[in-house]
Amino acid sequence: MQALVKPDRSPGAEVLQVPIPRLGPCDVLVRVKMASVCGTDLHIYEWDSWAQHRLHPPLTFGHEFCGVVEAAGSDVTTVAAGDLVSAEMHLACGKCVQCRSDQSHVCRNLRILGVDADGCFAEFVRIPESNIWKLDPRIRPEYAAVLDPLGNAVHTVLAGAIAGQSVAIVGCGPIGLMAIAVARACGAGPVVAIEPNPYRRRLAAAMKADLLLDPTHEDVLARVQSEMVAGGIPAGGVDVSLEFSGHPDGIRTSLAIARPGARVSLLGLPAKPLEIDLSEQVILKGLTVQGIHGRRMYETWFQMESLLRGDRLQLDPLFTDRLRLSDFATGMERLKRGEAGKVLLFPDGQQP
Repeated sequence: MQALVKPDRSPGAEVLQVPIPRLGPCDVLVRVKMASVCGTDLHIYEWDSWAQHRLHPPLTFGHEFCGVVEAAGSDVTTVAAGDLVSAEMHLACGKCVQCRSDQSHVCRNLRILGVDADGCFAEFVRIPESNIWKLDPRIRPEYAAVLDPLGNAVHTVLAGAIAGQSVAIVGCGPIGLMAIAVARACGAGPVVAIEPNPYRRRLAAAMKADLLLDPTHEDVLARVQSEMVAGGIPAGGVDVSLEFSGHPDGIRTSLAIARPGARVSLLGLPAKPLEIDLSEQVILKGLTVQGIHGRRMYETWFQMESLLRGDRLQLDPLFTDRLRLSDFATGMERLKRGEAGKVLLFPDGQQP
């Protein structure tokens, strides 16, 4: 089969012919309909310091997709050939304290398909039955292909009270953009989007953010506070501040614009340690600060499917590029320049 492979420990990737995965009794073979490029894939493609320490090439990467079941192992009972599926690509061990305490999303021995084992940038991908998610046929394939990052957005938004809350989205990459839609679908408002990249601010506008702010040219704290007062909410900031950039300035901003007593949920990963004024920005404000990782398995998946089945989530502006697998480099470069939302790849080689 054709697959996008990181062949060795160097920048770049190649489309190569590799063997179709063999199935064990509890495995499912999925013919990939479409796959979506994640920021993690860009790290792998560029071979940055994180990738150098984590990956062991050769590896077929990619971990966001939807497809159709091609075959199933002898012990598989929940799906059959022809079923439309996606998958939770985080593999939990099922044995550690976290897994046995309903916290498998932070499993101590977590492995990720497409990072620690072969992933979905291929014509076929092998998935353990325990991780397969059978899809409601009413869910559009584009939406089904991004359930992995959408789960991150849903988990972040719904990690606390959200209906009727004022919300700031700090960092409008794909997951931040999804979070705008999720927050609105769950009754939040106003939704403030904070993003320095003008292309991504335009996408945030298309996702129906109520206020767009450029932190490189505006006093974000003053604007947020004045907008809250003008809207009859003189609380000193937003009720919920959600951070998706991982940039030190973004993290500090997310804390600064949160009103006293607010919730701050952090999904973005900083590249290195940073300094925060915990006394003024966290403790004396009485903030609840949460670290968010991945998706809750599988509570978040049920929440996503409910939102999508009810047609409450509108994600169409997010899908900016549709490419053959062989044209992957074009998508990677557009993402690197911050000129794309979600890039969809089609491993079957058909014209998107």
